[in-house]
Amino acid sequence: MGTQGMRILVAEDSKLYQHLISSCLNEWNFDFVIANDGPAAREILESSWAPTIAILDWVLPGCSGLDLCRRIRSRVEHEQYIYTIVLTAKNEAQDLLSAMDAGADDFLSKPFDPPELKARLLVGKRINLLQSQLIAARESLRFAATHDSMTGLLNRGESITVLQREMVRGRRERRSVGVVLADLDHFKHINDTHGHAAGDAVLIESARRFRSHLREYDGVGRYGGEEFILILPGTDLVTATHRAESLLKSISNRRFRTPQGEIAATLSMGVTVAECDADTSLETLLDQADAALYRAKKNGRNRVEVFESTLVR
Repeated sequence: MGTQGMRILVAEDSKLYQHLISSCLNEWNFDFVIANDGPAAREILESSWAPTIAILDWVLPGCSGLDLCRRIRSRVEHEQYIYTIVLTAKNEAQDLLSAMDAGADDFLSKPFDPPELKARLLVGKRINLLQSQLIAARESLRFAATHDSMTGLLNRGESITVLQREMVRGRRERRSVGVVLADLDHFKHINDTHGHAAGDAVLIESARRFRSHLREYDGVGRYGGEEFILILPGTDLVTATHRAESLLKSISNRRFRTPQGEIAATLSMGVTVAECDADTSLETLLDQADAALYRAKKNGRNRVEVFESTLVR
């Protein structure tokens, strides 16, 4: 098993053991750093270099190895797991239990044989690898649950969650939230004429153009088959309309490359805003955007319409 990605903290105040451990780690090509006392080790643990494995002497000036173990285990769950090995001259069963109770993963008694240390380091490497794989699997499941598999945009449910969150934040921070519903025009005709592969290509490229024209903290989701929702925090109605018009041009003014060749597509958009001082419900806001979108379709498509209280379907 290789040593790539392993970063080892050695917290040890004995010069003899510093030299012994350093010689071994250098020979095995491990990336490591030495801390002479507890506070220095704590600083390293909280730095951007944070280790994946920590070899901690039980007795350290300023902060014991067990205190460091407890500090490591109190870290928030999403951080990189640190495999901890307590190094000490203590060798009673109760000492082992105390170390494990403090959060240590392993226990190595002084004096030790170098192969014994290396074996423990390789176990730590394996544990960290398994943990990384679990995190990757969890994130993959989370992404699948919240995103549309084709376009990579937020799915409908997550879009609603994001909009709810931004509406609450908008009221708290006294700023409005723009909402845009966008629908590709005559999308059934694209599928019927050019095939579903072409339709999929238009959807995927539309999603890419949306993302490239939006701010990092804007939200964009696939709201339905060929319908999208844009969530624009901190935008009033005028700004949200300008943003929608710019996005409209990004779709309508450039043809789409598909397996069946280049094709044109247009977009209709309905815009509304959740004002910070208005008690507009989520359902009402979506109805407003939908009414504006309906008027864009009714008035000829390939256009942006703004919600007005007098809109009637």
